[in-house]
Amino acid sequence: MPAPSVPAPQPPEKIRPLIRYLDSLTGRASIDRLRELLESTDIALADLREFVQFDDEHYRRNLVAIGEWYEILVICWQSGQRSPIHNHATSTCGLKVLDGVCTETVFDHSPCGQVVALHSTNLAPGYICASQDTDTHQVSNLQSLGKNLVTLHIYSPPLRSMQRFSITGRQVDEWRPPVFEFAQGAGI
Repeated sequence: MPAPSVPAPQPPEKIRPLIRYLDSLTGRASIDRLRELLESTDIALADLREFVQFDDEHYRRNLVAIGEWYEILVICWQSGQRSPIHNHATSTCGLKVLDGVCTETVFDHSPCGQVVALHSTNLAPGYICASQDTDTHQVSNLQSLGKNLVTLHIYSPPLRSMQRFSITGRQVDEWRPPVFEFAQGAGI
């Protein structure tokens, strides 16, 4: 007899006003609006503990809520884990650091088509940033061994396609993130 399935955790009360707003969208949220929403939502790591799950091999995408025009994820990163260099194609992304230090490296595209790192910034807990479309970056946990990173992401619309890049060549590929409760982070 198969084991009974465990019900997915419910989003905490503190994030439900944000979800109600996102459920009312009839189109893509703007980059400024996602930044405002993350700034005005008083959400902390303790509120999202049920969605904090790590993977030893890759960072882990943990689905909090999803709708036609958004998805909310808690992404968990162990020391040394990082996203590929990527953009968000036709989605806007708002990111809030919940725990640990997030290193964001921003890239530009050279005339020959390769990506070039412009700068890296260490983002402390509470820091909020946003990107969209062809903005190209990499998110990393470069802290010492044993120090985890937890970030909250809102994508509008849900991230269903992105381009991944390599510093050793031109565009690597197009990636389509999985859509289920918990997923290894082979992309972002």
